[in-house]
Amino acid sequence: MIERLLSEVAGRRGDLIELTRKLIAIPTLNPPGDNYREICEFLRARLQRSGFATELLRAEGAPADSERYPRWNLIARREGIAPGECVHFNSHTDVVAVGSDWTVDPFGGEIRDGRIFGRGACDMKGGLAASIIAAEAFIACSPDYRGAIEISGTADEESGGYGGVAWLAERGYFSPPRVHHVIIPEPLNKNRICLGHRGLWWAELEISGRIAHGSMPFLGDCAVRHMSATIAEMEESLFPKLAERRTEMPVVPEGARQSTLNINSIHGGEPEPAKEYSGYPASCVPDRCRIVLDRRFLAEEPIDEVKNEIRSLVRKVAARRQGFEWELRDFYDVDPVLTDRQAPVAQAVDSAIERVLGCSPDYVVSPGTYDQKHIDRIGKLKNCIAYGPGVLDLAHQPDEWIGIDDMVDSAGVMALAIAALLREH
Repeated sequence: MIERLLSEVAGRRGDLIELTRKLIAIPTLNPPGDNYREICEFLRARLQRSGFATELLRAEGAPADSERYPRWNLIARREGIAPGECVHFNSHTDVVAVGSDWTVDPFGGEIRDGRIFGRGACDMKGGLAASIIAAEAFIACSPDYRGAIEISGTADEESGGYGGVAWLAERGYFSPPRVHHVIIPEPLNKNRICLGHRGLWWAELEISGRIAHGSMPFLGDCAVRHMSATIAEMEESLFPKLAERRTEMPVVPEGARQSTLNINSIHGGEPEPAKEYSGYPASCVPDRCRIVLDRRFLAEEPIDEVKNEIRSLVRKVAARRQGFEWELRDFYDVDPVLTDRQAPVAQAVDSAIERVLGCSPDYVVSPGTYDQKHIDRIGKLKNCIAYGPGVLDLAHQPDEWIGIDDMVDSAGVMALAIAALLREH
């Protein structure tokens, strides 16, 4: 059975390549959320041909959902000949902005030196394609399986997953008895099993000032200067502290085993002029300045302490600056997640990696969150891991690529994992 299954996967290599290229060619950029319906319709047509029943679901009321940019998701399910457990592969369909410095067409799916290039090739359309090939190969080899196989293509993972997995989880799509085992084909390398991720807190700090004529700044209060002093305090006292904190969780890469803070953006003073505007700015003292904070914290750090650390720092700066007024607004926060190594889905993938790659897998934790957070927190399903082809460091980079051999190997691992979890030996 194992040899038949791996041979079936290998025989679908060309199909895997073309499927990946077709997925890359659909520019599902987020933000704003382009072409979500198109990619779901494409996946629906593909999976219906393989005997899957499909649901196309719009996350109405979710953040960012609108008539112009509706948040569409696809759930495909194929029942076996008798009741049993369900193995679910969840992939997000959205990709981040292209950015600059590309040497190939970001949506061309160019093949070169055994690699497929394009935005989303690695993160994570290659993994999505591999999971589809794995499921189809398993069905071809074992049409009389018991249980069910599900494949989902979901929205908005790159912006928190609230228009995708979170919305679906709230409606029971990621909870027993519907689903029992979840594999998320994020690009963590084909010989790694990812058990979870660090914690996350997104927030916005806004500092107020007073507008005045730029030639008489002493009559105003410059919010940008207040923010500059705040960032300087972060550089002096906060960043060194974060660098000293380490976690026992096996986070990769090594630099992510410490606490981190990224200043995601800064906005102050007059808004950016429209592209067609060719004039000069007005002479004003900025009365508002905002920064967006992206704080990644460790299992050893309680979330309340993480937030209070920032509040205490801002209060310290405010105490020594006249007229300093500020507000800290939460966007959202997510606790660290860690699945047990002995969980059935982890052990099934572990054995499959040994069979396919001839090595024991590394167990790791992701530096950034992904949709496991919603499956764990909302779906209350702990039997969830990330496993998929691709090199994590390539995600969001120019000339993003995925190795064809890696996809074939990972599809083989996924197919064997299905067989083990549905008890087909």
